[in-house]
Amino acid sequence: MTGGFGASARRERRTAAGLAMASAVAATIAACAVTPARVLAAGDDGTVVPTDKGKVRGVQRDGYREFLGIPFAAPPTGNRRWTAPAAHTRWSGVREATAPGDRCAQNSSSTGTPASYAEDCLYLNVTAPDSASSGRTKPVMVWLHGGGFVEGSGGEYDPRRLAVLGDVVVVTVNYRLGVFGNFGHPELDGSGSFGLQDQQAALRWVRRNARAFGGDPHNVTLFGQSAGGQSVCAHLSSPQAAGLFDRAIVQSSFCTRDIPANLLAPGLPNVPPWEGPESLASRGQQAAAELGCDAPSTALDCLRRLPTARLMKIFGQFAGLSYGSRTLPDNPHLAFRTGKFARIPVLSGTTRDETTYIQAINDLAAGPLTAALYRQYLVRAFGRRAVEVAARYPLRQGRPPSRTWAAVTTDSGLACPTLERNRVMSRFVPTYAYEFADRTAPPVLPDVGYPYGAYHSADAFYLFDVRPPAKQPKLDLAQRRLSDAMIRYWTNFARTGDPNGKDLPRWEEFRAGAQSENIRSLTTELPLPKPVDFSREHKCDFWL
Repeated sequence: MTGGFGASARRERRTAAGLAMASAVAATIAACAVTPARVLAAGDDGTVVPTDKGKVRGVQRDGYREFLGIPFAAPPTGNRRWTAPAAHTRWSGVREATAPGDRCAQNSSSTGTPASYAEDCLYLNVTAPDSASSGRTKPVMVWLHGGGFVEGSGGEYDPRRLAVLGDVVVVTVNYRLGVFGNFGHPELDGSGSFGLQDQQAALRWVRRNARAFGGDPHNVTLFGQSAGGQSVCAHLSSPQAAGLFDRAIVQSSFCTRDIPANLLAPGLPNVPPWEGPESLASRGQQAAAELGCDAPSTALDCLRRLPTARLMKIFGQFAGLSYGSRTLPDNPHLAFRTGKFARIPVLSGTTRDETTYIQAINDLAAGPLTAALYRQYLVRAFGRRAVEVAARYPLRQGRPPSRTWAAVTTDSGLACPTLERNRVMSRFVPTYAYEFADRTAPPVLPDVGYPYGAYHSADAFYLFDVRPPAKQPKLDLAQRRLSDAMIRYWTNFARTGDPNGKDLPRWEEFRAGAQSENIRSLTTELPLPKPVDFSREHKCDFWL
């Protein structure tokens, strides 16, 4: 499982200094036709299911069915490269759905997932509990994977515990990455939005087909972590996503404030999470020229003729989201502040030690920070405030500078911006806020001389298992208890827009400005979840 920012993301971003990490809800989407809920006939094991493009055959497991590698759009290859996802053709007979589709083109990751040159990659996976065959539809949860928009896939996540314990239908999605998903050019319609368009095509597929798998097409929760969570932020403010989902969960995502310099990789400056259209178009022209496609009138035709391998040379130069297209007309940061986003319940949070994971990747590649380099990083990221930051986050004997830098960037880059976003969103919609705080979470990277704690992406292992070649960390009994509670909270929220349920400690709605803002700390300590003074813990009065 990619944790949001793998080694390939680090390498590619390093080659593009100044690269943005991620570059009015309107008319409702027309309702899609759905088939009636399916009740199994005698002798029918439910592994063959009709979709709007043909039948698929999945696999019956212990307590659930899974259907892997279902195409939700035509292959975006050849002349379809950098176009909106088109409808897939119908197929005759029964299509096997027993293995995930190819991962979208990407480099290999630090967690062991292999490189891929596949552009025919728009596949999704459905996991349905056996109870979904009863005729009573279940909530649907659509998962958008992390990976910094340069790695990962839906197929590496195994949601069987989420589906069975939570009694929901789970859909995991592939979407175009890097230059294939986020490329921009002055002559290109939809610049920077092709991965987002893929995700919306998957949501439309869910609206059309959920019932056939026992899911409720009118109760869909979109959730994601890291790049997937940032994608959820984008869809909340995208007019073209209006009506495609009913609740949203945002986990550990850059959605508002600038990402501090040197956080994602050494040498990167401060960058906004959303790139403007002019910047993207200019970089697209420059990249095209580098590949010998510099004539404006023929540049796109030239680029579409290039083999995948050639484009992989600039793959990570387009590793983030941008606005200015029909899919995402406005900067979501502004949309949140002005209330121009989907008025649906939101569950939103971070992990307590977010960036230990990201810093560890950098340390493993380039060596740990020295005290001198730590001070240089502060100046590069915070300018005149560097002295103040150093006073708040002093170097201490026995604590590596890399760990102190991770504390700085956790608070300034993710924790406090998420608190700010929750405060803004709670003015308009029901908001539930959390911090995943199990500092004993099993790491997936080698030892780096300091504890990972509750690191970026650790929470995903408490919701999902993973499929090989990704590594599955082992949870102990207390962690499994926390995992079960998180699954119940997440799926209760998907069911009703409120995470509370029978035999669970009460989780109050977030209240901005209150003495206690009702942020829940998810730990292995009982009872859970515990209240936490999040602002004090992360020094948010200093950062906001």
